[in-house]
Amino acid sequence: MEPRISIITLGVQDLDASFAFYSKLGFPSSRKPEDGIIFFKTGGVCLALYPLHALAEDVSPDFKVEKTGFSGVTLAHNTRSKQEVDAVLILAEKAGGKIEKQAQDVFWGGYSGYFSDPDGYLWEVAYGDCWEFNDDGSLVID
Repeated sequence: MEPRISIITLGVQDLDASFAFYSKLGFPSSRKPEDGIIFFKTGGVCLALYPLHALAEDVSPDFKVEKTGFSGVTLAHNTRSKQEVDAVLILAEKAGGKIEKQAQDVFWGGYSGYFSDPDGYLWEVAYGDCWEFNDDGSLVID
């Protein structure tokens, strides 16, 4: 298998509300909620939104939707400066997200905070002074 993540799909309760939230964050899309699925163009990986119950049904008719507590998964947005971390968290809150952890210096030497989207998906917004970025905005991983 060629190591790659092409699409991350989030199962959402309200496709219109989630589309509005991510659009306010500046995620570009050529699709609309009436298409039944949203694809956002991002640097390196596509972010998709799909109705939660339909996504569960796609996995298996027997798959139960049980979304409670911390799932053990976070998404990350890496920035080029500490100031950008703060700006993204402010933008997320204004778009309807919830700040879960204010930005602060962290144990690994960087600076980060967390917000959750309307469905509770957690996003870390982080800066590290040793990070480099590819032309498409994705992180250089050695």
